[in-house]
Amino acid sequence: MTQSSRAGAVLVTGAAGFIGSHAAAALASTGRRVVGLDNLDPYYDPAIKRRNLSDLAAVSGFKHVEGDIRDRDLVRRLFRDERIDEVVHLAAKAGVRPSIEDPALYADVNVTGTAVLLDVAQRSGVRAFVMASSSSVYGARTDAPFRESDPPAVAISPYACSKQACELLGKTFAALHGMDVTALRFFNAYGPRQRPDMAIHKFSAQMLAGKPIPFYGDGSMRRDHTYVADVVAGVVRALDHAHGRGYRVYNLGNSVTVSLNDLVAALERVWGVRAVLEHLPASPGDVPLTCADGTLAADEIGYRPTTSLDVGVRLFAAWYQGLRT
Repeated sequence: MTQSSRAGAVLVTGAAGFIGSHAAAALASTGRRVVGLDNLDPYYDPAIKRRNLSDLAAVSGFKHVEGDIRDRDLVRRLFRDERIDEVVHLAAKAGVRPSIEDPALYADVNVTGTAVLLDVAQRSGVRAFVMASSSSVYGARTDAPFRESDPPAVAISPYACSKQACELLGKTFAALHGMDVTALRFFNAYGPRQRPDMAIHKFSAQMLAGKPIPFYGDGSMRRDHTYVADVVAGVVRALDHAHGRGYRVYNLGNSVTVSLNDLVAALERVWGVRAVLEHLPASPGDVPLTCADGTLAADEIGYRPTTSLDVGVRLFAAWYQGLRT
């Protein structure tokens, strides 16, 4: 497929962010014309997002539009003027703990924004709509692995609740309008451009500065850490397979769990620094375990992650060192 063979474009929301910036570049590499929409939300330093956009400026076929997914008039103009025919919706108000402090904002951005995009996409004749969900929709579980067919869980944070609601919206639009909607449940993505509030990035910064790292609970909680290149490969594959499939849900995880203790040990190895731990009680909204069953994603879209935690942490460290020089 060449860029000239496609009349329309793919809209990537959240394109200045961590996963979004990688996804935009990967989609452009397939020959798609990519329009990125991002409002440079100050949840973390917008300069970081501008740096991501600076990297994307060199990507052929990419265009950035600054704006909010809740701005219906802007979204309508964008779909019309850019001839959007596919959507990869990654924009969201992120963070479990902050969502507990401001649940209304999380519902407004995540749920209202998704509803606006689905509505305008449907009215514009767009069929393929891929959107980011989260492993948090599985709730506080101790059994593994998590399967897409598992019964709905009780969300234990407003962020998780908003992602459950977005999935329901997608399922409704697929049933009501015949759209092809795919929800991707991301599992603890990490790697270059990772948000500074996320564990691997935050722990690295604190360790290298000689400061204690926040260590919640006894260190036994386990996470399915998934390298960003594997996640993005899944995003592209999901979009390639979305047409004609109706509503689908896929886990995009690594299917290997790592305890908080082992994660800190991996960072100590890569940085050659002993971590100082600030022991804190378990945080409200945190789940004890995330672990993806990747069978369905492998069978239906060919998703097969290949990056181990040790390799991924080294790749993250190389990128982070580049920022510091």
